[in-house]
Amino acid sequence: MIAYTMVGTQNLELALKFYSAIFAEMEMELCWRDDSSASFGKKDNPDLPRFFVGYPFDKKAYSVGNGVMTAFEISNPTVVDKLYRIAMELGGSCEGKPGYRPEYDEGFYAAYIRDPDGNKLAFVVHP
Repeated sequence: MIAYTMVGTQNLELALKFYSAIFAEMEMELCWRDDSSASFGKKDNPDLPRFFVGYPFDKKAYSVGNGVMTAFEISNPTVVDKLYRIAMELGGSCEGKPGYRPEYDEGFYAAYIRDPDGNKLAFVVHP
């Protein structure tokens, strides 16, 4: 159902450094890039939704929406922990440290971060 997700940036080079490290850990690759945006996914699987980061088309400042978040399903808590560390090292900010969240479901493990532009991401393990 989802073709792609896109988040805005004010600094594409910083965003690429951030997302390249995150997606390398998730075994996803840079699929496309131009001067204003880039996409990540799997080049050999066009059915897998892509994740884009780029400058807003209107070139105006934007604000990050409260409640807007992209969640990535991860295979195990160890990978969530590593993604969280990578994000923090590359200028991300914490919105919820890695840990179990039994209020969502038994065995639900997640970390919540914001990228350097303030876009909210989650890395989650479903039981």
